[in-house]
Formats: sequence, structure tokens, C-alpha cells
Amino acid sequence: MTYRGRFAPSPTGPLHAGSLVSALASFLDARAHGGSWIVRIEDVDAPRTVPGAADEILATLAHFGMHSDETPVRQSERGDAYQAAFERLQAAGFIYPCGCTRREIADSLVHTHARHATLAYPGTCRNGLHGKPARAWRLRVPDGDAALVTFVDRWQGPQTQNLATEVGDFALKRADGLWAYQLAVVVDDVDAGITHIVRGADLLDSTARQIYLQRCLKVPTPAYLHVDVVNNDAGEKLSKQTGAAPLDRHAPLDALVEAARHLGIHVSAGSLDAFYSAATPAWAKRFTR
Repeated sequence: MTYRGRFAPSPTGPLHAGSLVSALASFLDARAHGGSWIVRIEDVDAPRTVPGAADEILATLAHFGMHSDETPVRQSERGDAYQAAFERLQAAGFIYPCGCTRREIADSLVHTHARHATLAYPGTCRNGLHGKPARAWRLRVPDGDAALVTFVDRWQGPQTQNLATEVGDFALKRADGLWAYQLAVVVDDVDAGITHIVRGADLLDSTARQIYLQRCLKVPTPAYLHVDVVNNDAGEKLSKQTGAAPLDRHAPLDALVEAARHLGIHVSAGSLDAFYSAATPAWAKRFTR
């Protein structure tokens, strides 16, 4: 199998130390396997997209010695592919329209949690809209043992999630008409032939949903590796929302050495080429198996 990996940032602002860790991990994994590394701009959520951020991200990656092996993909240009997958799922009876508002879902979850100790969407519209107009479209998840999704993460180890009790039927198309992240990312990975996904552990919780969606579409499931996230001094995940500073393009080597240290790789190098020459076999020793 030819290795194909990817780094998929959202263009909501500049890259920071946390996103550098994810980028570096995915880049080293591709290099260690002798495979391809592809950048995908995840701008499916148009209201959150910052103008110019995508180009800024690509330029920053280049300054840090990371270049996509293929022309970067932008989700905003892939609506037809998402529509085709949606129609396949619809024809197979996997999806249904949902008329619930966010307030109704929140109120329902409070009551459901009190009764059943679950925060999953309770399936209010599974059997009809009850006179409400359709807003979102949801993927029906199975009940019982069929709802259990298990996989082995290359960093985090064995994982199990019960989609019925922990998630419930999840949205593939939002009430505002935009495609949901879960559908977009699965279709993108399939179409790009992605074999290995390396990303931050903040996305670990969504993996079971994506694996189930892959099964519904009858497509291969990639291997997953979720690296530990970088936290700020307050113990919060480093992000744009928690005030993460943009990467300094003038000192890429220092930031890369620190990112590698977070990944358990200790490298001392005087140039970008020397850094990657040392970091790639160090990563391979830990994770190519």
C-alpha cells in the first residue's frame, strides 16, 4: 500500500505552536513511510474562514520546510463531491431530515441526561418531523452492540465509542445549509486516497463517527494517530480561541525543535535540512509499524 497522509488546517487564523505539532507529526510520518504529504484547507465552515488565512498558512508551512506534494485541496471547492456522497447515503436510507433547533436539542439533552445518563442526540426526528420544517440532515446510527466502534490509535492505543449513547444521530448537513465537518472530511480523505491520518488528540472523539460513516459509504478506513495537544499555562488547549501566538517565521528551527520535543523526539540541528534528516528516522523508530 502506498502511503498517503495529509495536514488539514482550518483557515481561521495563522498557524501557532499547537498546529505546528500536528503539521510536523503528519509530515514526519509521511517522510518516514516514504509516502506523500498533502495539505488540505478545511474551509467548509465559510463563516469562520478568515480572508487570506489559507495563503498565510501555506506560506508559513513553506518557511518551516513543509511543502505539499500535490496542489493543496480546498473544501470550499468540493461541494459537488459532498452532494454526491449525501445522495448515496440518502438512497441507502441512512439519513433523515431534522427540524430541531439548537435550543430544542439542548433542552432535550438536559432531560435525557437526567433520565438516561447520556448526552447523545435523542433521535427526536428519527420517525418524522412532527410538523416542523426540515433544518439539518442527520445520519442514523445503530443501536446495541452495532453502535460500538473500536479502533487502535497508533499513539493513544485502543479506543471504543458507543455512538448510540455518546453521540446519537449526527448532522451531515447543517441547518444553515453548509456541509458538516464529519461528511466533508470523510469524503475528502476517500477521494485523496488517504491511508494514514495524523492529527491532534482534540479530534480523537470524532474518529468513531468518521469510521462509521466510512462503513456506510463502503470505503476503506485509514490508520489513525492522534498526538497529544499542546496546552497553555492555564492548562487549556492552545488555540486561536485561547490566545495562541502566531508562529514566528524568522525562527522556524527553534519552533520545530520545540514541536519535536513535544512529540518525544529530541533533535539538535543547525539547519532545516539537518533537522528533518535527524527527526525523520527518530519518528520512524517510534511509529512506523
